[in-house]
Amino acid sequence: MRPLPAAALTCLLALAAPVVAPAAPAAVPAQAGTQRDQRDQRDQRDRDRPTGFVQGTRKPQTSDGVVGPAPREVAPSLRGSARRTPVTTPVVPGVDVTTWDEATSRGPVHLSLLSVRWGTPGLSIDQVNSGPVAAVDTVSRMVARDGGVAGVNADFFDIGDTGAPLGVGRDRQRGLLHGRLDSWNSAFYVDRTGTPQIGPLPTVVRIKQRPQLRVDGFNSPSVLPGRIAAWTPAWGRTSGYRWTDGQRKRVRIVQVVKNKVKWTGTRLPRGTAFRGTLLVGRDAGAAQLRQFKRGMRLKLERRVPGQPQMAVTGNKFLLLDGTVTVVDDREMHPRTAVGIDRDTGTLLFLAVDGRSQASRGYTMVELAQKMMDLGAESALNLDGGGSTTMVARRAGSATLGVVNVPSDGAQRRVANGVSIQYRPR
Repeated sequence: MRPLPAAALTCLLALAAPVVAPAAPAAVPAQAGTQRDQRDQRDQRDRDRPTGFVQGTRKPQTSDGVVGPAPREVAPSLRGSARRTPVTTPVVPGVDVTTWDEATSRGPVHLSLLSVRWGTPGLSIDQVNSGPVAAVDTVSRMVARDGGVAGVNADFFDIGDTGAPLGVGRDRQRGLLHGRLDSWNSAFYVDRTGTPQIGPLPTVVRIKQRPQLRVDGFNSPSVLPGRIAAWTPAWGRTSGYRWTDGQRKRVRIVQVVKNKVKWTGTRLPRGTAFRGTLLVGRDAGAAQLRQFKRGMRLKLERRVPGQPQMAVTGNKFLLLDGTVTVVDDREMHPRTAVGIDRDTGTLLFLAVDGRSQASRGYTMVELAQKMMDLGAESALNLDGGGSTTMVARRAGSATLGVVNVPSDGAQRRVANGVSIQYRPR
């Protein structure tokens, strides 16, 4: 068995500090302008603003877009750095949260680690979102709706436009929700046997009657130029020309209901509910869709190889089989990562605060090295910056608290997350 890192050994002796459990967020008022409405909006922001998992240890940080302090040319080793004594808080059997600070020559760093021993009876891991693929919400609300006891943010997403994730998402109950054929498929997933994995996970979408036609996206933010993509009602309401990045000419749409073409045209609907599957093509892709006429049989098949139970994606593998696979050692930002320690049967979800005087963030190389120090053989970088969020609850409490301090000063609404569920047996 791999020896525990020094931080983990110290954690075993630390006493858990009181958890700050924010109240459940209130609904955003429908009208604004009155003193009561303004007060309600301030209360809502206060509920979403994290105070730290350990009371009084952190302060709100700056918003996204603030560049971190200039790093040195060579990353210093983090081994042996001065540390505040780590504090470990049990959540449920098999799940712990540890928080600690590190002092390095580049500046201070605050870290939060969610450890999940996946073989613990009653534990499961799932993808969570706000319902429709093209929608965003806070991690705490998504995890709470899923009945989770802890979680982190997951995929990069189409921020400022559709809000949809960029990569692959598979839910235990709802199946495959979104994905791409050959990009954004660096994944963390649980395979059909219940074993966590990190590796490439493409989405295969095929038209049975025309297998030579390439369908590149499934419930993705947009269709690439010259390509074809598909959308289902899991997406939400139609997005019109946002699906074609604003392109209005040389586009085509085909609606398929019960394996037959119901409608085809060149105008993309927006803001409407729909049935069946919508195929949208741009340029050469639009020309290929002209062959489908109303009444023709057309069956769309979609799957993820291996049929994993759940899946989310990030942008880069940090570690593969113990080897560092990233090279950026200059850009310091808040980070979220997931790693697998097979020696101990533990999932390691790490949130690194950044963009503040209290915590500078990590480079990708530092993040990879830290995941290795914690025991991971393989690790994946998830969405970071203002999206970095970790939530958890203490044993005996049903209220989720924000563990880290997101750099926006409050939880960002994101596309999806990873939820840890516990059902005692």
